[in-house]
Order: sequence, then structure tokens, then C-alpha cells
Amino acid sequence: MRREAPEEALARVVAEALAEDFGDRGDITTNAIIPPGTAMTGAIRSREAGRIAGIDAVRVVLARMPEPASATLVSRDGADIEAGGTVALLSGSARTLLSGERVMLNVLGRLSGIATATAAVVRAVEGTGVAVKDTRKTTPGLRTLEKYAVAAGGGVNHRSGLYDAVLIKDNHIAVAGSITAAVARTRSTLGTNFPIQVEVDTLAQLEEALGSEVAAVLLDNMKPAELREAVGLVNRRCHTEASGGITLANVRAVAETGVNSISLGWLTHSARSLDLGLDMD
Repeated sequence: MRREAPEEALARVVAEALAEDFGDRGDITTNAIIPPGTAMTGAIRSREAGRIAGIDAVRVVLARMPEPASATLVSRDGADIEAGGTVALLSGSARTLLSGERVMLNVLGRLSGIATATAAVVRAVEGTGVAVKDTRKTTPGLRTLEKYAVAAGGGVNHRSGLYDAVLIKDNHIAVAGSITAAVARTRSTLGTNFPIQVEVDTLAQLEEALGSEVAAVLLDNMKPAELREAVGLVNRRCHTEASGGITLANVRAVAETGVNSISLGWLTHSARSLDLGLDMD
């Protein structure tokens, strides 16, 4: 399977969102009030401080509208913005700007919210050398874009899906009977094509995983003291990743245990959209 590029994902999502909004009749309110060809200018501004991601959604939306309008992108993906800061300047058809407003703001706000949350975590662990990773806990159909937003926030993308990385989780282990058996079956099927990562909940499971010479361990729902002990047991023999129950309030303490990375599902499944608005002149 070929991975979808962010620009391809953006074009697909915008097309679906516009079709959802317009239905069979289009924007009946705007079309009833605004005559064709009416010109207007405006600006997308942020109501709060944050990190921008998905700014090309503005241009992609405008390009799909029947009447012409253009955008000057003042900000860029990965850039921080202050409250009241201008993201883009818009000009052209009033019908286009008004009808495309919600899709532009929905996509840009959603992705910028993820980037903003990720940037906050990255700042919280600054100086520890820990990588901040995303997970597969993404909105169906939006994974490529949401992971792109994590990267714009300074995070690191984990596996794209079930097809490109091996992660043996608790239910795999339960069905296989043990970590040792699950790892052995994986190697017999896939050979050395994929590094093997195993999720462990206890130090006893960690020792079993280390005995199978796995490439990485996911230390799930461990408190900082247990994580520190786990890192000591690993002693650089494999990559260590902490996950589960980690918030912005405690992420620094987790990072200081010596783990190599921290993965956070809430970056994509629970991040609040950045508050953006379109101000018309």
C-alpha cells in the first residue's frame, strides 16, 4: 500500500468536507443574499496563541469554489502565532469566502490544535532528549493530516498503520500464550523485515521481552519509579517507549526517567481545535 502524501490527503478531505457542506443545493443562505461577482476582503486570525498546521487548506478550499478568490498566507505550518495574529489575507468573491469559511476554519483549526498540543509537550520535555510520538488513535480518514500536524508541532510520527511496523500488544500476547511465543511466531512469518516492539505492563514481562532480543519495548501505564527501574533493566539493549496515563502535567517526570520516547494518543484524539475566525472587511 502506498502511503498517502499530506497534500493528497488535504485535497481529499477538503473535497469531502465541501460536498458534505453543500449537499445538492449549495450555500442557499449566501446565494440568496449575495449577488454573483460581489467582491470582498477579509483575514483569518487566531483568537488565541498556538502553533499553525494545515494552512494550505485555505488555498485548496478557494481553488475548488466556482467564483475566484485568492489568499496571501501570512503564517506557515510549524510557526507559532499570538492571539490576534493574522494567519491569511483573503480577497475575491464574497460568495466564495463566505461559503468556504467553515471548511477552511474546521480543517485549519483542527490541525493547528494538534500542532499546538504537541508543541506544548515538546516544550515540557525540552532538554531531556526524549522524542514525543503520536499513535494510531486518530480520527478515521484524517490520519495522514493529523500525523502531519504532530510533526508540525515538533513531534515524531510513529507507525502509519498496521502494515508498516510490528507492535505486539497485550491481546496478541494473550492469544499466543506468552511474549516469547508471540515474538517467535512473528519472526517465523516476517523474518527480519520488521523490527519487533513489544508492549509490557510489568517488569517480569520486560525481562521476558529482553530475553527475546526485541528492538523496542512499550512500557505501558508505568509510574515514574517503575519506569526508572525498567530503563535500568534495559540498560540500552533496546529502545524504550513510555505510554499510558501521561499528561502535560506529568510528562516531564516521565521524560526524566531516561526513556527514549513518549507516545501520547491524546495528541490526536483529544486535542482541542485552535480558535480561529474569519474577519470580513
